[in-house]
Amino acid sequence: MEQEIVGLIDESCICARDKDFKTALEKAKLASNKERVLIKLQEQFGHADSHNIELTFSMLFNLANQYANNEMYYESLNTYQVITKNKMFTNAHRLKVNMGNIYVQLGQYQKAIKMYRMALDQVPNTHKFLRMKILHNIGVLLVKTHQYEEACSTYEFILQEKPDFKAGLHAIICYFALENKDKMKQGFLKLLEVPLLVDPPERYHTNSSADVHENLLLEAVRNDALSQLHREMKLEAEKCILTSAKLIAPIIEDTFSNGYNWCVQSIRNSAHSALAQDLEINKAVTFLRMNDVSQAVDVLKSCDEMTSSAATNLSFIYFLQGEVEHAEKMAEEACTADTYNSAAFVNLGNCAMAKEDYVKGKELYTHALDNDASCIEALYNLGLAHRYLNEYTDSLECFHKLQAIVPSMPEVLYQIASLYEITGDTEQAIEWYLQCLSVVHTDPGLLQKLGEIFEAQGDKQQAFHYHFESYRYYPSNLLVLDWLGAYYIEMRVPEKALPFFEKAALIQPDEVKWKLIIGSCHRRCGNYQVALDLYKEVYAKNPDNIECLKFLVRLCQDLGLKEVTDYALELKKAEKAKDVRARVGSSGRPDSRRSSGRSSSKGYVSDDRPDSEELDFSSTIPDNNFERPRTAAMLKSNSTGGGGGDIEEEEDFGGCYDLLPE
Repeated sequence: MEQEIVGLIDESCICARDKDFKTALEKAKLASNKERVLIKLQEQFGHADSHNIELTFSMLFNLANQYANNEMYYESLNTYQVITKNKMFTNAHRLKVNMGNIYVQLGQYQKAIKMYRMALDQVPNTHKFLRMKILHNIGVLLVKTHQYEEACSTYEFILQEKPDFKAGLHAIICYFALENKDKMKQGFLKLLEVPLLVDPPERYHTNSSADVHENLLLEAVRNDALSQLHREMKLEAEKCILTSAKLIAPIIEDTFSNGYNWCVQSIRNSAHSALAQDLEINKAVTFLRMNDVSQAVDVLKSCDEMTSSAATNLSFIYFLQGEVEHAEKMAEEACTADTYNSAAFVNLGNCAMAKEDYVKGKELYTHALDNDASCIEALYNLGLAHRYLNEYTDSLECFHKLQAIVPSMPEVLYQIASLYEITGDTEQAIEWYLQCLSVVHTDPGLLQKLGEIFEAQGDKQQAFHYHFESYRYYPSNLLVLDWLGAYYIEMRVPEKALPFFEKAALIQPDEVKWKLIIGSCHRRCGNYQVALDLYKEVYAKNPDNIECLKFLVRLCQDLGLKEVTDYALELKKAEKAKDVRARVGSSGRPDSRRSSGRSSSKGYVSDDRPDSEELDFSSTIPDNNFERPRTAAMLKSNSTGGGGGDIEEEEDFGGCYDLLPE
């Protein structure tokens, strides 16, 4: 029976390792039941003195662990208390650390600190590593409870007994919270003195002059578990040092720049001098965040050696400033300094794209991906390059790969949908546009795009729904206002169209057509006097407007007003003047054209937008002649003035909206 219990405990641990916590708890409970049955049998047969204490401890410890894994914290605490109160269990006091961890999960920090201190009191001084770990936990909780002075003392003791990078970082955080500049400096210097107990990377470099067997051995151990651990420790040390420097640099001196200079100089004088360059670049990035571009450029240029990273950042800044030649030069320097720098090749590709050399841009993005297959900027831009070259299948392949890496990136979803739309697969386009909309629910341009697609399919109800949703989130879009007004006129409810055209008139107060449409809506609603007043107001400001005069003549004639004769004479004069202008400019003036699409089919909005809209990946897409996304997956429009084309022909106005008197 003992073997069965041990087997159940082992199975429970295996299930917990595989994250199957529910099964692990069931196995632990079954082991507990069997262990109780075993004790009763031993008592019945007079073998109580042969009770296996180690087995009971293992069973209870595993049960408490599985309760904790299943977030049954109070049951776990009760089980741990059973163990710690039984003096027959040796080293049970260490489990108070587990109890403290559970109290941390419950947010009861004071009780957790109490448990950690009880465990610390019972751990002998010979177990220094465990004592330091417990002290570190206590320090973290003291910070959480804003007891910074006590936390400082705790971390200072750790740094004195067993120096550690994390303890040094946390001590500096406490000094920062207390605004003690001198302590911050002292703590940073102590952090730089913490020894990094790893082998130098040169140790694993093969040497052509060395023994062949030795080189093979070095090659074998270069990526073994110990080497990976050394790399992780080195990265953690660098992260702690750089994080501390970024935290204290802005406040330890009178100026931000002086603080960074002190940190850089301190790092250069330490065993971690290689990190000084990284801190210089971070200083430049901080200047960029402060909108001080000139200072950022000066910092990057002042680097002792123009590293690939510094050149890449300089190239990026020049590109954003529109200095493509300088950006290209710095990107080439970055590529020369480090042929595996994928970001440098992306910047170089952006410069080629800005010069409309799409083939070269495609090659450079491909090179960047060869260096780093996970470089999403290169993959996105490669998809755009294929698109500009009309290689839609290859472009779709790039964006589908990118979508597998970043499934919820709206720009990628939009590009896939747009490409399907270009290739004529409307159903797939709608599906991907809707998927994009699920990520950016309030994007008015995307909603408008869906409305246009449904309109093209003849689904007016869905088209109205998406246009109206677009209007709700962005009520100043003239294209949408015009579409909604036209929709209500088509549905023969001009009173509902009025608010949309009135808003359009507020946005473009000097645009005559909006007031003419508003007047026609009032006329259709039976508000003839209001319509007449509006037409007169337009005529007063635009006496040569033929459409306005036609409306005035028709309306005055229907109402039997005497002004009809005057307006008719003015109409003839305006038409003659128009004919004269037409004859004079007939040699070079193109005819006014009707626009296509739902909005323009109702008369007033020219559809000058391209068939497809491009989105750019922020900070990586060529700047010249390419639009940047205004929001996530925002559509671009080439329509000027946000509204539409000029009204030049009578049929372009009255024939489409059918607003003239019958």
